[in-house]
Amino acid sequence: MASAEFDDASDAKRPTVQVGDPFLEKSVLEACLEIFEAKVLEGIQDMGAAGLTSSTVEMASRSGNGVELNLDLVPRRARALTPYEILLSESQERMVMVARKGLEQRVIDICTKWDLDAVVIGRVTDTKRWVIRATPDFDPLSGRGVALAEPPVVVDLPVDLLTDAAPVYTRPCVDDPRPVARYDVDIAALPFDAASDLLDLIGSPNVGSRAWVYRQYDHIVRDGTVVRPGAADAAVVRLFCHDEQSHLEKFIALSSDCNGRMVELDPRAGAAMAVAEACRNLACVGAEPIGLTDCLNFGSPERPEIMAQFRDAIDGIADACKALDVPVVSGNVSLYNETQEPAGSRAILPTPTIGAVGLIEKSADVVTAGFKRAGDRVALLGPLGDHALGGSEWLARKTGRVCGRPPRIDLDAEARLQKLLLVAAREGLVSSAHDCSEGGLAVALAESCLLGKRGARVALPTGVPASPGGLFGEDPTRVVVSYTPYVAELLHNRARELGVTLTALGTVEGETLQIEGVLAVPVAELAARHAGALRTIVGA
Repeated sequence: MASAEFDDASDAKRPTVQVGDPFLEKSVLEACLEIFEAKVLEGIQDMGAAGLTSSTVEMASRSGNGVELNLDLVPRRARALTPYEILLSESQERMVMVARKGLEQRVIDICTKWDLDAVVIGRVTDTKRWVIRATPDFDPLSGRGVALAEPPVVVDLPVDLLTDAAPVYTRPCVDDPRPVARYDVDIAALPFDAASDLLDLIGSPNVGSRAWVYRQYDHIVRDGTVVRPGAADAAVVRLFCHDEQSHLEKFIALSSDCNGRMVELDPRAGAAMAVAEACRNLACVGAEPIGLTDCLNFGSPERPEIMAQFRDAIDGIADACKALDVPVVSGNVSLYNETQEPAGSRAILPTPTIGAVGLIEKSADVVTAGFKRAGDRVALLGPLGDHALGGSEWLARKTGRVCGRPPRIDLDAEARLQKLLLVAAREGLVSSAHDCSEGGLAVALAESCLLGKRGARVALPTGVPASPGGLFGEDPTRVVVSYTPYVAELLHNRARELGVTLTALGTVEGETLQIEGVLAVPVAELAARHAGALRTIVGA
């Protein structure tokens, strides 16, 4: 069965960009939930990349069956579509459903109730073949041709040939020497003023407030938002679930991360850092990561150096997923993202974006990023780092280039840190948690101050210099936390048990962020700069 429709296209066959319809999407979701409750399905899959082709082939492969489709029956909006186009259309808001035999009409009735198209377009077979039928030159929208009772076969392939037994080839790969050549940067020659640089970073588009974006949509409607946008390292929403016996609430957290500069400088480590940060953000709010999706955005794989980036980034994602025990459950790939310039084509920064979802046991476990109470202690969880500035926001703004030696990541240490964050959230040991990412330690402290509307007096740990690297280096596997003095001993014990370094920094107090001997910036000034980050771009 298929629901929803195809994208509009002109008879001239001009390609069109698919446009999502959130209202239609809502109807599809509600219809699916009602169909699930009616227990009339054997299987279902969203129609994503490659449309009917991938969804039907993948479903047949997983079940060890075959499938036969009649394209004459598929709903469409565009005229003169060929079987090839119908099979590969990637229109939004569509699902493929396998109804239980004899219950097809019940599925159709529910879809009709929600103003959705739903028709039987084929059947499951035991042939293990993907068979497609279509009447030549038949076009229901143009009134051309007559659909045959048994259209001729236009595709007949073994299902395995399109899945597990698909042909595999290896493109040439050559490591690009240019990023390594950019590792050596004379940091001492760059202007540095701790307070001024902190204000510049906190107000930069990559670090500052995204309020203009999330205010475009009502995030309060239906009471699903648990943590307001911008208040924590990950979004937290409430799901209202029910079955035949009970009603319950579930709490999930969602985050999305990738620093393309890090991936450019070290594709494998940079991609691993993207996974680690997405999962770390979940752990900071008290959620256990349960699955990832990835969006792999690269230049042309026909260029050996881009293919090497792509290969290494995938290996980095795999490294991190194994270390953190989190599966990749879906994803997509976008290649050939390049700009033509007089000197030749230039690829985008390699950007394997990671979306992560985590589960929170109960609402009391949710932790946000802002400092909560005067007198709370402030500490850094995780290694102090090597203060590398490569790929950092500070260095990019100072030089206008992607350069410098990037930081390293210890995935074993990352796994221990995330475990500690979950334990601390569930045992109520931390008042706030905020990871050090864009802008490094100084920006993490500043954001915790402005989100909590409180100041802090801290000192850099021994071994962390009052330099750009110490303040703004973006070493991974670090989280700024605050906690009451009453739980300090217990938190220290938990950190020691899990092999995580806990370094005391100072206390929450006053209305100024003070890093002793380095800078003192009023929280109100930080907040003003942060709020205006997108003003020069969107005029907000």
